[in-house]
Amino acid sequence: MHRLTSVEELEKVREKILKEKSTIKTCITICLGTGCHAYDSQTVYETLQNEIAAHNLEEEIELKPTGCHGFCEQGPIIVLYPGEICYCRVKPENVKDIIEMTVLENKIIEDLLYEDPVSGNKFEKESEIPFYKDQNRLILGKNSSINPQNINDYLAEGGYRSLAKVLTGMAPEQVIDKIKKANLRGRGGGGFPAGVKWETTRNAPEKKKYVIVNADEGDPGAYMDRSLLEGNPHLILEGLAIGAYAIGADEGFVYVRQEYPLALENLSTAIGQAEKLGLLGENILGTGFNFKVKIKRGAGAFVSGESSALVSAIEGKVGEPRPKHINTAVSGIYGKPSNLNNVETWANVPVIIEKGVDWYSGIGNENNKGTKIFSLVGKINNTGLVEVPMGTPLRKIIYELGGGIPGGKKFKAVQTGGPSGGCLPESHLDAPVDFDHLKDLGSMMGSGGMIVMDEDNCMVDVAKYFMHFLKDESCGKCVSCREGTKKMYEILEAITEGKGKEEDLLLLEEIAWVTTNASLCALGGTAANPVLSTLKYFRDEYEAHIKEKRCPAKVCKALITYVIDQEKCTGCGLCQTLCPEKAIEGEKEAPMTIDAQKCSRCGICLEACRFEAINVTS
Repeated sequence: MHRLTSVEELEKVREKILKEKSTIKTCITICLGTGCHAYDSQTVYETLQNEIAAHNLEEEIELKPTGCHGFCEQGPIIVLYPGEICYCRVKPENVKDIIEMTVLENKIIEDLLYEDPVSGNKFEKESEIPFYKDQNRLILGKNSSINPQNINDYLAEGGYRSLAKVLTGMAPEQVIDKIKKANLRGRGGGGFPAGVKWETTRNAPEKKKYVIVNADEGDPGAYMDRSLLEGNPHLILEGLAIGAYAIGADEGFVYVRQEYPLALENLSTAIGQAEKLGLLGENILGTGFNFKVKIKRGAGAFVSGESSALVSAIEGKVGEPRPKHINTAVSGIYGKPSNLNNVETWANVPVIIEKGVDWYSGIGNENNKGTKIFSLVGKINNTGLVEVPMGTPLRKIIYELGGGIPGGKKFKAVQTGGPSGGCLPESHLDAPVDFDHLKDLGSMMGSGGMIVMDEDNCMVDVAKYFMHFLKDESCGKCVSCREGTKKMYEILEAITEGKGKEEDLLLLEEIAWVTTNASLCALGGTAANPVLSTLKYFRDEYEAHIKEKRCPAKVCKALITYVIDQEKCTGCGLCQTLCPEKAIEGEKEAPMTIDAQKCSRCGICLEACRFEAINVTS
């Protein structure tokens, strides 16, 4: 395909692509995102290729590898069009039946349909599955219909039309005004108005300016940005190019975690394809606008997600935050004005230009417009990525989209905002999920991580887990963060080991205040949230650990004991065979006992016992 020199040429190419696609009778999409790769979707894809060839159906079937569909635990997912028939957890041995029965005979394979664990109902169409039904997949939706390594798929979906509209019919100031009126807030966690940031960079006196995509997604359990870059990289590139035009930048960077090889591969391919077509590079679409994009691989430091630390990393320096009187929007890369937004923020830009401010503003609630993608993980039936309007209650996300808590367990808490977010109890399940309400409750939106916990989670242990992560990820530049996170972790560790004192709770709160208010960047400024929120909402668990030397959730090893119920034990000897500490004593076919002094509380015997004869006491 030749380099496009005008908007008219772009539209002619789009028409040609759509005409070619209209002749295809069947389209089979299969998720080849990282999550489904773990379930061997690559083998399923290759088996589909072979089976289609074996039936001489190459001219009638388009087999399309796509990015993440969102419902990760059901992978590999394939969807057949027309009809939108969705098959879940597909294995290579299922492929022959899919081609012969569903494609050739139009028969549904019941065993491959999604079955709702609550109602027992089966669903044929992907959009009717409860997990998807109440989502508003404004940004993530096209992941399931686009081959991320084929720019034609993106063009067929209207791709780069927003960029063409901006370059040929809007002044830079008009673009910024649109983003401001849409009230697009940064999806990376801070929630700062993107339009205001753009305007600040544009008005900075230096002529040379940069735009940056922050894809340094370091939150445990979060993979929203990765899935967008893997599944629809052109959407982010188009948003970035629009932002560059509005700001006056001719160069951009995408800072991607080294741990995201598929995202890096698909993004690199997308940049090459866009450059070849003249949608990036010199004189884009013959408008005189020049814009080049470079990829910068991150080294894996969590703190590099902070704007000034990220700028330092791009420059080849250690990823450490700078003093806040230096604004990256005015003095960023090499001292030049640099506008930085995260992947999801940039992905919203083409949608706002295409659909308009009024349409976009109709989604969400007051001061929180549009949708937000969340990584819903933990003790939840339906794990995966969900995209909902801003202001959607936690209860709806957890119970309607997430399907509730597995095994009939009781909900205890949900942690939002990544490792430095807060843990919210059941009493706040009806809280709207947006930047403002979560902050008022002692948590935050963050990049969109959402970890659900049930009655078996110890909240002191949860706070300790996140503090362990944060103390290791602190860059160490400021004392309050370096020493504060370390000291809070040490206190929490002592409490979980039964060595806590009542005055520790006051000390935790004092250290948390200092860490929050005296730290240089947002890592230290929010690091105390797991401690403060669990102290606020689950103080009784802290007190049980300290005063009673008891862990109510029976998690903390130093405060629990494994005991064998003599009446239930059959003497099968399985626990004795598996015990790594040789702590289980007794003869086979007679009740066993556990030597508490030798027992390491590893839990192997508890999982292995088929007769529920092993109890945990605290």
